[in-house]
Amino acid sequence: MWVLVSGCGPRADADGPVGQGEVSAPREGSPGAGSAGSEAGARPETAPRPDISLSLEAVEVGTRSLLQAFSAPDPSVIWLSGHDGSWARSLDGGRSWTGGQVPGHERLQFRDVHGFDAETALLMSAGTGADSRIFRTDDGGGSWTQVFVVSDPAGFLDCMDFWDEDRGLAYGDAVERGTYLLATDDGGRSWRRVPADGLPEPLEEEGGFAASGSCIDTEPPDRAWIATGNGPESRLFATSDGGATWTVTTLPLAGGASRGATTVGFRPDGLGFALGGDLDPDGSGRRVALSADRGVTWSSMGDLQMPGPVYGAAWVPDREPATLFAVGPGGMDWSTDGGMHWMSADTAAYWAVGFSGPTRGWALGPAGRVTRIDLVP
Repeated sequence: MWVLVSGCGPRADADGPVGQGEVSAPREGSPGAGSAGSEAGARPETAPRPDISLSLEAVEVGTRSLLQAFSAPDPSVIWLSGHDGSWARSLDGGRSWTGGQVPGHERLQFRDVHGFDAETALLMSAGTGADSRIFRTDDGGGSWTQVFVVSDPAGFLDCMDFWDEDRGLAYGDAVERGTYLLATDDGGRSWRRVPADGLPEPLEEEGGFAASGSCIDTEPPDRAWIATGNGPESRLFATSDGGATWTVTTLPLAGGASRGATTVGFRPDGLGFALGGDLDPDGSGRRVALSADRGVTWSSMGDLQMPGPVYGAAWVPDREPATLFAVGPGGMDWSTDGGMHWMSADTAAYWAVGFSGPTRGWALGPAGRVTRIDLVP
């Protein structure tokens, strides 16, 4: 089962079997998202034909903590993070793993991780006030240095991302009627709050969902997108100048308390997704929004096979046609036409998904669950 915790971040203690075997995928259909001519929320009638298959395999990484975030700076180096102050790392593409807990911080929930290389990474914990912190390692996890702690008792960090090894952003729930955004120029060694008067004004109770560390997405050199929820409507903040200025767009997703966008991501060609839904397991509302113009306009087309909200999603890099995976407490779905049609890959609960290459991915979830995803021609 799963429950909500303070802030906008979901927490769960769900468990269940990891599905294994192969699932056929559609052949190339429409290459883009947000096409005109489909009613919002409607599923296109004709599904593409099979082209690739999917293989899932359970992987042991040495923890029974809920794993919630993924980062792969290259195909060999993979970083994971989760509850109970836990983290894990692989230096051989996932064949073997090491990891542990940050000493003295075993109660923290590390809901985001960003790996720069084999030795350097950041962990972001989510929680109310001082439970939201950021740590950095420069020795492969041998030691961790706390580099930031939220001082506002109402603060709650949700996600972070980087343009390069120096510049990055971290987003959190609105505090004191101001949008909460942090910036760094030194690889996360120090952080500063971006003045709220230069950011979009938040809606009442608006914030992010600390579900998988993917409510923010950056694209070098200067683009970034932040997906929000929990307010009267779900919105997207976007910048093309490194955060100097921002635009705001309403997303065609469920709006209201515990509803909205949980995850956002873009491909280099401008195709983008914003996924989410209603965190109430008995709730309803649109869960899929797609864009073909870097988030300027959005359409709600089709829907997922799995029940419940999406917690995390990711594009498969360097793959045509556009292939997208989404996960949540209700399972794992995937699409090979930019998110317009979806197929079920697994019914086990997952919190995050990411890819270390065009044929290899990783889905993370409760009780230390890690499932390797292999795309087979």
